Amino acid sequence: MTLAASLAGCNERAEYEPEQQAGSNPPLPVSRNSFAPPMQVPDYVGWQKGKTPKVADGLKIEEIASGLGHPRQVYVLPNGDILVAESNSPNEEAVTTPKQLVAGMIGLRSGKKEEGANRITLLRKRTDGNGAWDKHVFIDHLHSPFGMQLVGDTLYVADTDAILKYPYKTGETHIAARGVELTDLPDTVNHHWTKALLASPDGKKLYVGVGSNSNVGENGMDVEYRRATVLEVDVATGGSRIYAAGIRNPTGLQWEPKTGQLWAIANERDEIGPDLVPDYLTSVHEGAFYGWPYSYYGQHVDGRAQPQRPDLVAKAIRPDYAIGSHVAALGLLFYTGNGLPEEYRGGAFIGEHGSWNRSPLSGYEVVYVAFDNGKPVGAPKPVVTGFASGDQKQLYGAPVGLAQDRDGGLVIADDVGNAVWRVTKTGR
Repeated sequence: MTLAASLAGCNERAEYEPEQQAGSNPPLPVSRNSFAPPMQVPDYVGWQKGKTPKVADGLKIEEIASGLGHPRQVYVLPNGDILVAESNSPNEEAVTTPKQLVAGMIGLRSGKKEEGANRITLLRKRTDGNGAWDKHVFIDHLHSPFGMQLVGDTLYVADTDAILKYPYKTGETHIAARGVELTDLPDTVNHHWTKALLASPDGKKLYVGVGSNSNVGENGMDVEYRRATVLEVDVATGGSRIYAAGIRNPTGLQWEPKTGQLWAIANERDEIGPDLVPDYLTSVHEGAFYGWPYSYYGQHVDGRAQPQRPDLVAKAIRPDYAIGSHVAALGLLFYTGNGLPEEYRGGAFIGEHGSWNRSPLSGYEVVYVAFDNGKPVGAPKPVVTGFASGDQKQLYGAPVGLAQDRDGGLVIADDVGNAVWRVTKTGR
């Protein structure tokens, strides 16, 4: 019997559906420490010809790129071109625990561990009216790229270990110049390797989401220096500081359009049950602390983090909005366009990459969270679904990064399906 099969007996079914744990006051059951997390993972089969994800009423979906090398993030340039960061973990982490071993095996089975192309591809819509998009290798030989931001004529790319800057000219389909390092980023071990990137409205600062080096500080806090944070980087000097801390893995950063407040999505901790801890969407305030690793969802103490820091727990901020346990939120977009029905304007789309340590599955969809007066309201609405089969045994794809294109379409990176999808409203 394989290790994965033997540990499968540790499964315990979740008590709550993700939507039951969504909102400003999610139910939080008693934590249950386990030798290995509960596991359920569908087998990767990919998208068969003619098959697509399902969309909510009033919407339609099209594939605008296929055959990519693990597309994780998308970014729309002012001229309408779409950049796609194709990458995956640099696999620099030593496998030292049963969880890491099993997670690696499961990742291979699900297609989530497929090697990334370590490049940025540019998609450009053809002008002949047939709706096709051409692919161009825009930047190559990167090191697990994720975040991208254009400020003036400079394109910033967040590799796993540094922010690089490149000269950009409108309309070009390839950058031959080598990237110049603006600043280095924490990269020791890289348990969480993605580096989300967002420019300030005036272009003078860059904000970087840096995930933790562990689940709950089990490797010691020395290796967590400047991790589980949102960093603020000065564009002029490359100098950086911790803007906010205690966020286990801030995988998406965006400005809320009405208030101008910084918001983030975060992946929370594992191994204390299928219903703990809910991933979340929250405003991010300068100097704030959000609990990791000492507490979760505000001031719920996690006794696994030793030595404890009651001084930090006492000031831990409760996140604004839960989006369900282990949904693996990796993409965030505040929508302001006209390419989707009115009901989707002003709120946040979230790309949920999907669980592997929970039964039944959670995530594997793009949801929409409405906002009112700068705050999330109501329950998340599934908008793009069908990435896994109805019986949860097969996996076709998994959504990651999101973007709004120049015509108001919703663009979705699908790293398991190796595709990019575009969602718009149906015509009358």
